[in-house]
Amino acid sequence: MAVTPQAPDQASGQATGDADPPRPSLADTLAVYLKRRVLIVMFLGFSSGLPLALSGSTLAIWMTEVGVNLKTIGLFALVGTPYTIKFLWAPLIDALNVPLLSRRFGRRRGWLLLLQFILIAVIVFVGLSDPAVSPFTVALGVLMVATASATQDIIVDAFRVESLDESEQAAGMAAYVAGYRVGALVSTAGALFLVSWFQTFGLDHHAAWRAGYFAMAALVLIGVATTFAATEPPQSATAEATLERENVAYRLYDAAVGAFTEFLSRDSALVALVFVVLFKLTDALSGVMTAPFVIDLGFSRNEYAAIIKGVGFAATLLGGFAGGFLARALTLPVSLLIGAVVQGFANFSFSWQAVLGHDIEWLTVAIVLENFTSAVATVVFVAYLSALCRNPLHTATQYALLTALAAVGRTYLSAGAGYIVTGFGGFPGVGWAWFFVICAVAGVPALLLLAYLQHRGHFDGLLPARR
Repeated sequence: MAVTPQAPDQASGQATGDADPPRPSLADTLAVYLKRRVLIVMFLGFSSGLPLALSGSTLAIWMTEVGVNLKTIGLFALVGTPYTIKFLWAPLIDALNVPLLSRRFGRRRGWLLLLQFILIAVIVFVGLSDPAVSPFTVALGVLMVATASATQDIIVDAFRVESLDESEQAAGMAAYVAGYRVGALVSTAGALFLVSWFQTFGLDHHAAWRAGYFAMAALVLIGVATTFAATEPPQSATAEATLERENVAYRLYDAAVGAFTEFLSRDSALVALVFVVLFKLTDALSGVMTAPFVIDLGFSRNEYAAIIKGVGFAATLLGGFAGGFLARALTLPVSLLIGAVVQGFANFSFSWQAVLGHDIEWLTVAIVLENFTSAVATVVFVAYLSALCRNPLHTATQYALLTALAAVGRTYLSAGAGYIVTGFGGFPGVGWAWFFVICAVAGVPALLLLAYLQHRGHFDGLLPARR
């Protein structure tokens, strides 16, 4: 099994004593967002966010308009499965190169170009299909879109972690989140606007939707152009030298097994994995019930959507950049502490909303607080995940596994949220108020684990914690 490469300056930092480098100034902290590598990551984030809705909410609207029954539409949620199990094939990304493309463009960029061209082809395939005539064909198409998109996410994550310096990781994640959100907005509201616009030119319903999907496929070229403009991460050369000495079978074995054994050999590895699962639990628990809560209080779907798409979207972007600022200006454990506290605190705004009832002004405040603090916590959390994945032989596999564990809270631990609400008195009233208090308290275990990891020196080997 390959030995983990030592991070730059890690050994020298231990040899030169406890002297800390100077804290970055505000100008330095802001200037990092304009660095070429960070901007590359932002555009790759756009490429990652673009395909998601094309196999989800946007597709559901198309199917509803052509009369597909609700049961069938509901079953289409299953096509999102590749996003939750992508770690199963992540070792292939670490172990294998793409013929011709990897030789010409490098290990990571070769994979990126392959998946982006595949995405263009399968999105066009969905556009050529007709959900009213053959839902199965559409299902096959969007399953291919989801699989290609999830695989692209694996590669973009690995590329981001490997290509950015430690001081750029948080800013890179903030830029990635911003690009991702814009890409997702383009493939939802933007796609719907385009379909309506095409109909004004006399295109029939199906032709307008087909043109809309073709336009989304064309926007993938932004990611292609970004990949051409990018440079291969320096760590790829180290990984290539190692891979060239190994046969394909051993590469796959080392990528699949070595990634896990290397991580588990670290001190407090299991505690760190539990921390990864629990860090976003407070956010996941409240998030699954926020929309039912708002509707139950008497707000209309349009009122809620207007806030989410308007000030809520802006708050998410600002929170992402604020999280990047924190993670760059402060140590990693302090940034995680702030992120954990503020995302838990935001739940009290919804508790007060339950007391006030139908109050649109306070709902706006509550959603802004929730989106802003959630984005802050997400960016510093992903900066931590990125710091854990510093071995270029295993970056894709380890990061895919960590993000899968991070999704456990959102997917499974939050499943009983409705039972918690009803257990406190039903809808509306005291049940909702106490539910969001419990959501805030659900963040305490992560804070305790953070304190334990700090006490054990877990963050000492992660360069952002040494600033």
